[in-house]
Amino acid sequence: MIMRSWAAALMLLAASGAQAGPLAVVELFTSQSCSLCPPADASMRELARRPDVIALTLSVDYWDYLGWKDTLAKPAFSARQHAYSSGRGDLQVFTPQVVVNGVGACVGSDAAALEQLIQSGRSGPSVPVTVSEAGPTLAIEVGGAETEGVAEVWVLPVAKTREVAITRGENRGKTIVYANVVRGLTRVGEWRGAPLRVEVPLAVAKAGGDGYVVLLQHADDEKPGPILGAAKSPNL
Repeated sequence: MIMRSWAAALMLLAASGAQAGPLAVVELFTSQSCSLCPPADASMRELARRPDVIALTLSVDYWDYLGWKDTLAKPAFSARQHAYSSGRGDLQVFTPQVVVNGVGACVGSDAAALEQLIQSGRSGPSVPVTVSEAGPTLAIEVGGAETEGVAEVWVLPVAKTREVAITRGENRGKTIVYANVVRGLTRVGEWRGAPLRVEVPLAVAKAGGDGYVVLLQHADDEKPGPILGAAKSPNL
């Protein structure tokens, strides 16, 4: 099978058969300055408990002008959300927004639409990705698959929970608990179909967090595409 586009990447996922990883990777783009976000943040706390889902919270910074600077936001997360919208071609960027398996998107508080995306078997991560720790090193193993093109290996440090008391802006007076908060995005390797092993210092994998998530994600012209494989640290 030849991977020439996102569609080909999805065909690889659908044709691979048995589920090798989680049913879904769910990325929530949220903001402490968004009055519509707390219900989606609460949903992510529930979703983070599901063993078949890797739930990730990414706080964006483009609402900071509303009177409260998001304490968890990073420009890289806003850039990732914009890159997703550009890749999909819909140019829809808002909060709360979820992206499932790098492909489907919906309103983060729409439980029915989110569950429909999670249950979609077409786009579930299917390339085996495993992680193991030895002393100060994280070893990432990616399985082989017949493909052409490049997928990227990313390590995301993740804080299991963060509680934030918001004193200004649209959510003034609220204290919100965020689950599986992403603290960074580090590209650590490329995958071209052959089995791959990558070693990363644990200090990098956990920087600013309690654990980590590893994503194998198809890249098309520097835009993130389908997530082909994923793994997380045991404590998440």
